[in-house]
Amino acid sequence: MGELRREIFDIVIIGAGPAGMAAAATACAAGAHAALVDDNGYAGGQIWRRANNARHGKSVLATRWINHLQRSAAGSGGLARLQQTRVVGMPRANVLLAESERGALEIHYDKLILATGARELFLPFPGWTHPRVMGAGGLQSLVKSGLPIVGRRVIVAGSGPLLLAVANYLRHAGAIVPLIAEQAHSAEILRFAAGLARTPAKLLQAALLRGGLIGTRYCADAWPLRAQESGGRLSVTLQIGKRRRVETADYLACGFGLVANVELAALAGCKFARPGCVAVDDCQETSVKHVFAAGELTGIGGVEKAIVEGQIAGLAAAGRTTQTARLFGNRDAALAFTARLEKAFTLRPELKTLAGPDEIICRCEDVTLGQLTIGDGDQTFHSLHDAKLHTRCGMGPCQGRICGPAVAFITGAENDLRIRPPILPARVATLAADGGA
Repeated sequence: MGELRREIFDIVIIGAGPAGMAAAATACAAGAHAALVDDNGYAGGQIWRRANNARHGKSVLATRWINHLQRSAAGSGGLARLQQTRVVGMPRANVLLAESERGALEIHYDKLILATGARELFLPFPGWTHPRVMGAGGLQSLVKSGLPIVGRRVIVAGSGPLLLAVANYLRHAGAIVPLIAEQAHSAEILRFAAGLARTPAKLLQAALLRGGLIGTRYCADAWPLRAQESGGRLSVTLQIGKRRRVETADYLACGFGLVANVELAALAGCKFARPGCVAVDDCQETSVKHVFAAGELTGIGGVEKAIVEGQIAGLAAAGRTTQTARLFGNRDAALAFTARLEKAFTLRPELKTLAGPDEIICRCEDVTLGQLTIGDGDQTFHSLHDAKLHTRCGMGPCQGRICGPAVAFITGAENDLRIRPPILPARVATLAADGGA
């Protein structure tokens, strides 16, 4: 049994993305003794990770908050940064079980802020498991970590503004991006673009992204149908409007939006406003007293929403609830943008029929889409829990994080997977150090 270290803080923030950084800096400025916990070696989350590294380019907004974070360590309350530390469970009230390279760790807190971010949504189609078919954000992360991309041809496909951001990053890293395939309806894209006039900062951001993609074709009403090896390259068949087109590439970067990482919130007992969206009050407090949520956990909405919700949560957790009201207007504007975003990039029903019955949908357990039908095949399992019990779909290392949202979208099954610790793969020594809790 390994040694169990213990740390005690007023406030613990889980996740060092924009929401978590804003929460940590704000709470510390209010005098709280806080800890920022993240499993990456750099603060910034998937959006800003290594944003302060000149090799990967700089973001003014990212640099500003990274500097805020660094100053927080010397503030009145002080900030402990627990990087490369993964939370795997909540053995009892006000206690988190985590592990790092130093071993098992118990983190005790009075207030908890969840800013666990989101992951990409993958939808199966023939060839989606090919090693050179990657998540859009996943490929971006690999390039940030050193994957050679100069001169490589990359097709970006899926849905949402992330596609533009990824394509822009890859272009600046030296990749050739001939085409972006956006599944959303062209009419919805035009309405969304026109609505950016209400948010000048977003309009400028979109213009800069698109300006960096001169020569890259942006196609609405477009999505991948098939990816296969062809002469040492990837052959990608795309549906573009009413026509089909075949493109060759070195990589297909594909992501159909984002799914919030709700596992820790579910383990804490937080109620949900709707699937994948934690319910919060005006101060970002969840249904569990002294547990707050910010960022993608409360709805996929981008950086500005994450920052303002993180600030509100940080103030409220530090006991400065009267100061949160000055931020409500900014949050309302961010939530209005979130609603427009969700409407514009709603996934179209055609995507539900891309995969045939022989297509693997659970890569951990090699479960095919056809195995998720029962009886004569006319009826699917009504819940992911039932599918898991009968087919092992969702029982692998990812615990349904990848296949669960895809199955729910394709079959309409209720996403009711039970969340039990450890919520992420953990060392036996970590669980033993805490008595198996």
